[in-house]
This record gives sequence, structure tokens and C-alpha cells, in this order.
Amino acid sequence: MKKVTALLLALILCLSLSACGGTKGKNADLKIGVILVHDENTGYDLSHINGIKKAAANVGIKEDQIIWKYSISEDENCFDAATDLVEQGCKYIISDSYGHQSYMQQAAEENPNVTFIAMTGDTAAASGLKNFKNAFCNTYEARYVSGVVAGMKLKQLVDEGKVADKNYDEDGNIKIGYVGAFPYAEVVSGYTAFYLGVKSIVDNVSMDVTYTNSWYSPTAEAEAANALISDGSIIISQHSDSSGAPSACEAALAAGTTVYCVGYNVDMLSVAPNAALTSALNDWSVYYTYAMNCMLKGEDIATDWARGYSEGANMISALGASCAPGTKEKVEAVEAAIKDGSLKVFDCSTFTVGGEHLTSYTSSWGLNGAETIKDGVFEESVIRSAPYFDIRIDGITELN
Repeated sequence: MKKVTALLLALILCLSLSACGGTKGKNADLKIGVILVHDENTGYDLSHINGIKKAAANVGIKEDQIIWKYSISEDENCFDAATDLVEQGCKYIISDSYGHQSYMQQAAEENPNVTFIAMTGDTAAASGLKNFKNAFCNTYEARYVSGVVAGMKLKQLVDEGKVADKNYDEDGNIKIGYVGAFPYAEVVSGYTAFYLGVKSIVDNVSMDVTYTNSWYSPTAEAEAANALISDGSIIISQHSDSSGAPSACEAALAAGTTVYCVGYNVDMLSVAPNAALTSALNDWSVYYTYAMNCMLKGEDIATDWARGYSEGANMISALGASCAPGTKEKVEAVEAAIKDGSLKVFDCSTFTVGGEHLTSYTSSWGLNGAETIKDGVFEESVIRSAPYFDIRIDGITELN
């Protein structure tokens, strides 16, 4: 009997070791390719790099299992990079820029046994490809919260009599500005959320948006910010990848112009310690941890994935020293309301289009006629992960 028991125990131990070895082997054989539009010198790419590295550490994937492709332009070079990664044995390939998407889809069509993830993309569901995926964070939530921070500062400036005549438009609204990259729904969604956040604190605001037509151009972003400042904008925010706009605001503030800024992707206090109030951030590791766990388990990755404040995928950076008193407490209350669902960023009662509140809307960004407004709220990133809020609301003017 003892011999039988011993044999059974030995067999169980052997099977256990075999199973562990199989899982370990599967993990060790996994290769992931990453295609970046720039490198760690841009805030956007750095946030993805950090997110991927953090996620890999979370699930036990080693750094040498990830192959990086830096500064890949949004053209055929992306397809070539994806093809090279396939040839190197990558079974999962990630790209981080919207302009990579069509080339990633082409690569997915030609390599059905490899999964391609086009971050911030919007065509995966429509493509019908099982190996083509999209993902996005609910950035609009962090944009709104950062707008609340800006609104608190603006109210302080009003209360202290520091808003000059040049900071008002002809209708008596205080002018704020926004440096955008491209007129995509992603940017429109973000700048509208920011504006609504400001407006929730100070109602009489108008916002000018200027485009650089580049994700990353420190010079163009600085020039755009300076033009907005010269025209009277007292708060500047951005959907662009460099510190050009915050640096311009810091220089203007040092020269005696009252202007403050809200950044994106990274904390801007190092370049604008006096002008920067906060930045809207994404923690991409939340998605990448989910996706890598699926990779290791052999499970399908969601075709569209979008998460926000409730899951820790969005947040704002540390509040700058120039923030108004009470900002921390106000932010905490707003964040709690977003998390529990009592605050809806795109509540249609908070904005108008042509003087009217919207009750129905179909976005032009590839939703096949789907209704986007439900119970008086525009449902962003619900039908699809990537933003599709492309409404030009009253109070915001695109200058180019």
C-alpha cells in the first residue's frame, strides 16, 4: 500500500512539474513587437513605453521578449516594421499611433496567425478580422477633471481682479486656448471635455483651438501657444506631445503675462513650475496588463477595449503650486462623481449646438449610423473604444 501511495505521489509531482514547465515554456516563447511613432522623448510614446514595461513586469514577461521599433512613421514604414516583427517570431504586435492603423490592418490581413493591436484606432470591429484589435483609455474623463483644475484657477484670477480686458471676448467671455494636433474626433472629444470642465466652474468662458497638424512639434506647439496668449487666452491646454506649449506659458508668465497651462501625457512641472497646473494622464499599463494576461492564457483579446477613472486607466498629475486653494478637494469630489456615475462628462444639458441642446446625434467617425445619445448623455467610447465625439459645440472656435 505504501508503495502504491508513493508511486501516486511521485506521479502527481511529475505531472505538476510538467504542467508548470509547460506554462513557463509558453511564457518564455512569447514574443511581443511594439511599433512607436516616436520614442521616449515624447510624452505620449513614453507613457506607452512605461505602460508596456509595467504590464510586462506585472505578468512576468521579460524585457528580452519585447522587440521595440522606434520612430516609425505613419506610412508604409509601419507595414514594413510589422512584417519584420512577424519574421522575428512575434505573435502579438502593438502600434501606438492612430496613423499606423491602416498598415496594421493590412499586416493583420496577411498574417492571420498573428494578433495586431492598433492603439487609439477605430476600424477593428468594422474590419471583421479576428486578429485585429483596438484599445483606448477614457481620456475625456481626465480632460474634464483637468478642466476643473483650470476652472478653479480661473475663478481665483477673477476673484482677485487679475483678468484683464484683453482676456475677454466681445461677448464678455473669458478667453482660454487649446493647442491641438489634428481635427480628429479624439482631439475634439478631449478639448470639449476640458472646456466643459472649466465651464463647470466659470460659466462665461470661450475657447479658441489651433492645430499644429503634427503629433509632436515643440516649435509649432510653442508658436501656437504664443499666438493664443497674444490674443488674450489666460489658460492654455493641449492635445500635443511635447512641452512646447507649457514652456511658452512659463516664459510668458515670467515676462509678466498672466497665463497658466494644463498639459498632457506627462507632468509638466519640470518645464513650467509656475505656469503648469496639472496634466491629463493615461495609465496604459491597465490595458497592457489585461492584454498580456490574455496572451499568456491563450485567450482572445477584446476587439474594442476602453476603461477610465474607475479602473485607474485615467488620472491627472500632481497639482502645481499655482493651483487655486480648494482645488484638491474639488478634484476629489469630481473624480468620485465620475467613478460612481453621477457625473457624465458629455451631459447634453451642459452644452448647446447652435443654441440648442442635442437629443439625438450620429457621429461621422465610422459608427454606421448608430445613435450616440442616450437619456440625454452622449455616450463616448461605449459603442467603440476610440473617441467619436466630433460635435463642435457653442463657445469653442477652431481657428484653422
